[in-house]
Amino acid sequence: MLIYAKQPVNYMIDNHPQKIKTLYIAKEIEKKEYSRLMKMGFEIKRIPSDAAGKMCKNASHQGILAEVDEYKLRDYRELLNCDFIVVLSGLTDVGNIGAIIRTAYALGVDGVIACGVKSLPLEAIIRTSTGVLFDIPFCIETNIHDVINDLKMSGFYTYGADMGGTDVRDVKVKQKRALVFGSEGEGLCARVSSKLNEIVSIKMSHEFNSLNVSAAGAILMDRMR
Repeated sequence: MLIYAKQPVNYMIDNHPQKIKTLYIAKEIEKKEYSRLMKMGFEIKRIPSDAAGKMCKNASHQGILAEVDEYKLRDYRELLNCDFIVVLSGLTDVGNIGAIIRTAYALGVDGVIACGVKSLPLEAIIRTSTGVLFDIPFCIETNIHDVINDLKMSGFYTYGADMGGTDVRDVKVKQKRALVFGSEGEGLCARVSSKLNEIVSIKMSHEFNSLNVSAAGAILMDRMR
């Protein structure tokens, strides 16, 4: 699994060096930094910038790439004993997913479950989460209705994020809770919303359609932690 760019690679170096197989450097670095990296236990290869570009299909690699261990998806049932879970219903934009994962980890969410999709590009999500994906359980389960049913059976109170819901500031949040976000374009579908215990929203100070799902997610996760 290849990741690249300063933030995700440096996160892996600082937090999970044992998961790095090979570090590729396509830029000049200070001798002191190079000596530090040499002591980390992974292989280091210097490569030309054009070779680095080919490896990442000409994406912006910022002169540093790393071959890392494959990410292991978790079974969502492992999270049923947790207190705070985020569920993504049909979300596919890797930038939004990575941002939500970063926020979820920062705010103490126990795990993230992606539903309504068969697979997601995990390499891209590792990059957009700046490597944080390795520090929070992440699951993919196609059928969100099975997930919601299992969460409820396990004592979770389920909240859905939607503009027409109750102002989250007026909600008394339960201890064991799951927060469900819909897709970027469509939001939560009616069938999913109908199965949730409560719909919550962010009250706007001005007339405005909606926030980006990752921005709304950050506000709601903070309010509900």
